[in-house]
Amino acid sequence: MRSRYSAFALGDLGDYLLQTWHPDTRPAVSAAAMGAADTDWVRLEVVDSQQQGNTASVEFNAFWCDENGKIQLHHEKSRFVRQDGRWLYVDADNS
Repeated sequence: MRSRYSAFALGDLGDYLLQTWHPDTRPAVSAAAMGAADTDWVRLEVVDSQQQGNTASVEFNAFWCDENGKIQLHHEKSRFVRQDGRWLYVDADNS
């Protein structure tokens, strides 16, 4: 989770996000086309994480600045699965 946030924060969306995305849910576009490369990400706060075998979830708050300099919040609970020793992002509940 932290490495995926870092890719967003550094604006280095490249192929990394797609490589860490589960193939069953990976979008059929380039990472750059997904946007967010120009977003000013400020901070990541992991709220909770749980792991059971080869499945895990990470609940987090990601803070970013809007065009007026106001801090905004993105809250998400991401699901991951481990395949071949690598954790892959599956999907998220953004409520």
